[in-house]
Amino acid sequence: MRAAVLHAIGDTTLQVRDDVETVATGPNQIKVRVHAASLCHSDLSVMNGTLIRQAPVILGHEGAGEVVETGEDVTRVKPGDRVIICWRPPCGDCPACRRGQGNLCAVGAGDFAPTFRIGRQEVHSFINSGTFAEETVISEAGAFPVPDGMSYEIAALIGCAVTTGVGAALNTARIGPGASVAVIGLGGVGIAAVQGARVAGAACVIGVDPVAERRDRARKFGATEAVAPEALADASARWTGGEGFDHLLEAVGTSAAVRAAFDAARRGGSVTVIGVGSAETQIPVSLYELLTEKTLQGSYYGGRDVYRVFEQVIALWREGRLNLDEMITHRVGLGDINEALAQMRSGEALRTTITLA
Repeated sequence: MRAAVLHAIGDTTLQVRDDVETVATGPNQIKVRVHAASLCHSDLSVMNGTLIRQAPVILGHEGAGEVVETGEDVTRVKPGDRVIICWRPPCGDCPACRRGQGNLCAVGAGDFAPTFRIGRQEVHSFINSGTFAEETVISEAGAFPVPDGMSYEIAALIGCAVTTGVGAALNTARIGPGASVAVIGLGGVGIAAVQGARVAGAACVIGVDPVAERRDRARKFGATEAVAPEALADASARWTGGEGFDHLLEAVGTSAAVRAAFDAARRGGSVTVIGVGSAETQIPVSLYELLTEKTLQGSYYGGRDVYRVFEQVIALWREGRLNLDEMITHRVGLGDINEALAQMRSGEALRTTITLA
């Protein structure tokens, strides 16, 4: 089958090959024919070494498809089922899951043995997903049903970006009606966070991004205004009287962006970090500054049991309160994946969907 392979960390392109195979489907595993996958900045972070993974590896973790094979002891799905691929499935039994924090499940965090091969060479799958392939082997627990009437493209977005951004606004930041909000970084996750803040009833949602094209399209997703980073203080003066925002959502994953968010929060406000940075990145906040009672917190994969967030997002989409269709700005085939990666690096694409079947 065809798949896009990252052969070495630091490579700027993926090699699309037609000689990749999946391993045999083992106990509690299923094979999924991937119909749609979308590009996420985390894939770029593996390529450039920000996120440490073994290579060769097949990237991609936002995906949806059809179950074509099941291993022993599989009971939740059957061949023919349409599923969203969940890259961090909750086990349901560990302490985190019992607390309702399945997104922090320690069992689901583990990596499988390599699930692909090229000849005799083992090939890893990125966070148990590997959706940049026509077929992939995943845990049975990592399959969530695609609801009737939803396309594979939209289902793929729910697998990561939408769940992460909307969940951060609703479940981690817990934005309330009338709040003032700023979202730093207007990629796929940031735009989802903008929509989540609007759903929560925020009085104003200010988008912040250095890329003009991203700022221009932010309004259609609910941003009251979108500004360049250097204009954030002026926006705060207009919308909060200079006091600072109630909530900042950071969707970039850099020290500078988190610091900017902290500075823009009011006394007693909150900063929710969604962006993924490297393990070495430090946040320059002093202990003395915490006396302002600003809250600095992280949000991971929706901020609560991920299947609950999937259900939350699907319900909001059905009610017409989330605009997911227009988040997909580019559609390509697997052979054009490197062009799509370049568009993502430049900020031209919001979300690019790869059609695989």
